[in-house]
Amino acid sequence: MNTICQNIQKIKQRIPENVTMIAVSKTKPVKDIQTAYDCGQRHFGENKVQELVAKQPHLPLDIKWHMIGHLQRNKVKYIAGFVYLIHGVDNLKLLKEIDKQARKHNKKLDILLQIKIAQEDTKFGMNETLLAEILQQYENQAFPNVQIKGLMGVATNTPDKSQVAGEFAYLNRLYEKYKKRFPGFEYLSMGMSGDYRIAIQNGSNLIRIGTAVFGAR
Repeated sequence: MNTICQNIQKIKQRIPENVTMIAVSKTKPVKDIQTAYDCGQRHFGENKVQELVAKQPHLPLDIKWHMIGHLQRNKVKYIAGFVYLIHGVDNLKLLKEIDKQARKHNKKLDILLQIKIAQEDTKFGMNETLLAEILQQYENQAFPNVQIKGLMGVATNTPDKSQVAGEFAYLNRLYEKYKKRFPGFEYLSMGMSGDYRIAIQNGSNLIRIGTAVFGAR
C-alpha cells in the first residue's frame, strides 16, 4: 500500500469519528493529493492562494478545499468561487471583503474566526474583545453572505505539552461559550501533526495534518 494511504489510515484509526482530518497539501504536487484522494481523503488544506488556485483545476471537483493560511484581502476573489472553508479570518476588513466577494458569486461563504492563543508574535489571531464585536455585528446581519462556522487557533510551537493543552483548552472554552448563542457553530479547528492528539483531548473536531500524511517538506 502507498505510504500516503498508510499514513491516512493510521491517523484515522487514532481519531474519533466526530473529528475531521484536513490533509495539508501545501508544497506537495498534484499527484500526491490525487493519491490521498484515491485513498478516500476529501478535505485538503492550502496556506497560499496562488498554490491553491494552481492545483484546484487539476483535481476532482468534490474535493473540499480549506484555506488555512493567513489570507490577504486582495486574494479573496481568487478562491471565493470554490473554497469550502476559510480558516484564518482574524480581522474585520478581511471579513467584509469575504462577504463582498461571496455576494458576487451569489453564495454564502463558510469561515472560521481565528483567535490568537499562542504566546508567539508570529502567530495571527484576534483577541476576545474583537471576537465579541464581530459576533455582535454578525448577529445583526452585518455580513449576509458569510456563515461563521466556528473558531480556529494555532498553539505555541513548544515542547511544553501543558502549555499547548492550556491554549487549546482556552479556545475550547470560547467555542463552547459562543456555540450556545450561535447554533451554526460546528467547527473547532485546532491541532496539527505534532499536537493533534492534545487538541482532540481539548475539544477539537477539525485537525490540520500535513507532515504526518505527506511526509517532511
